[in-house]
Amino acid sequence: MSDNPDDERIEKLREERMEELKEQQSEGQGEGAEQARAQRDAQKKAALRQHLTDGARQRLNSVKMSKPQFGEQAEQQILRLAQSGRVQGKIDEEQMKSLLQELKPDSNSYNVTRR
Repeated sequence: MSDNPDDERIEKLREERMEELKEQQSEGQGEGAEQARAQRDAQKKAALRQHLTDGARQRLNSVKMSKPQFGEQAEQQILRLAQSGRVQGKIDEEQMKSLLQELKPDSNSYNVTRR
């Protein structure tokens, strides 16, 4: 390069602009992922609303509040059942109870007998 101060200033401006563009691009990718996640959540909620009665939905929400991972697992299972066509009509609260009971891991119960 030449020693012209204008050339140095132009080069510095170019570098700054490239940095700005890189930052904007990385932010844009983050927003796109956020939008995709929000869209998936909306589709999941719509599918659950379609296949669950109000009581079953309330029970599922209370499970999610107390045990988030287990609630997510139950949601995924309900969506898989619905996609495979094994859900006839809507799942009511009693069916939701039995489904949650099936998904619940076997708890280790200990019987203590005193002599």
